[in-house]
Amino acid sequence: MKRREFITFLGGVVAAWPSVAITQSSARLWKIGVLANEAWPPLQGLQYGLQELGYVEGKSHLFVYRFAQGDAGRFPALASELVNLPVDLIVAWGTPASLAAHKATTIIPIVMSAGDPVGSGIVAGLARPGGNVTGMSVQMAEQEGKRLELLKKLLPNFSRLAVLSNPTNPYCAIAVGEARRGAAALNLQFEVVEASDAPSLEAAFLSLSRIRPDAVLVVADPFLAGERVRIADQMIKEKLPSIYSYHEHVRAGGLMTYTTNYYDVFRRQGLFIDKIFKGAKPGDLPVQQPTKFELMLNLKTAKALGLTIPPTLLAIADEVIE
Repeated sequence: MKRREFITFLGGVVAAWPSVAITQSSARLWKIGVLANEAWPPLQGLQYGLQELGYVEGKSHLFVYRFAQGDAGRFPALASELVNLPVDLIVAWGTPASLAAHKATTIIPIVMSAGDPVGSGIVAGLARPGGNVTGMSVQMAEQEGKRLELLKKLLPNFSRLAVLSNPTNPYCAIAVGEARRGAAALNLQFEVVEASDAPSLEAAFLSLSRIRPDAVLVVADPFLAGERVRIADQMIKEKLPSIYSYHEHVRAGGLMTYTTNYYDVFRRQGLFIDKIFKGAKPGDLPVQQPTKFELMLNLKTAKALGLTIPPTLLAIADEVIE
C-alpha cells in the first residue's frame, strides 16, 4: 500500500553549534534543519529512515522546519536562519533549496535531493561531491524523453507539446533542454510556458488555453509541486492530458507520472545522516541515484478527459488510481 498521509511537523530547539567534528553520542540531541517548499508528503520518509536506524525523534534528534511556501526567493533567508540557530545538519529538498543551503554554509553538513546537482553546481561530482554536501541526485531531466514516449503511447496523434516550467529554478532549464531534445526525436512542436508564483501561474494557464497543445509536460519543481491541486484541476478543466515528475501530482488529480519514489529518496537520506553523525565527511560520501522509476496512472482523471488508457500502458503501470 502506498503511503499517502503526512504527519504533523514538529519544530526544533536552539542548541550551540560544536566547534569540533561531529561524533555520535547517546547523550546528544541532534538538530536537523529541513529546508523545503512545503510540508511535502514524501518528507515523511526521512523520519522513517531514521527510525529504522534506531533514532528516536525527541530523544536522539529534533527536526527544525523552514518552508518557502511557494516563494523560492525566501530560501536564502530561510537557509541562513537554520545556519544561525544553529542546526547540526541541513536536509534540502529541490535545487533552489539545495543551492541556498550550499551558499549559506560551507561548514554545516547538507544532505540534498536535487535533479542535477552537478549541472546545477551544488556538488563537484557524484563519486566525490567534495565540500559539505552529499545526498541524492534524482536525475529527473534524463527521464523527460521517456515521459514524452509514454504520452505518445497514450495519444498516438500527439504532435503539439507544451512544457510548464519555473524560470527561477536552475534545474528547470536543464529539464526543458532534455524535453526539447525528446520532443525533437518524436517530431513534436514545442512550446514553453513559465510560472514562478501564483500570478504567473494564472498567466500560464491563460497561455495554455490559447496555445491548445495536445499534452502538457510539467517539469520537476517544488513550487509547481506545491500547486499540484490547482494545476490538476486546470488540466481537467481545459481537457489537457498531462504528465508529471512527482507522484503527488497524480494523487492530486493529474493524469500520469513517471518518476522515482520520493518517499524512498528521503528514507535513504537517513543513511547519509547516520554516517555523518558518526563522523563521516559529507564530501567523501558518493551522491546516490535512484535505480527504479514508476509509472502511475489516474483513471478517474482519464475519464474526465474523455480518454481511454490503452491496455499496453495499463499493463506496465506500477500503480493505478481508480
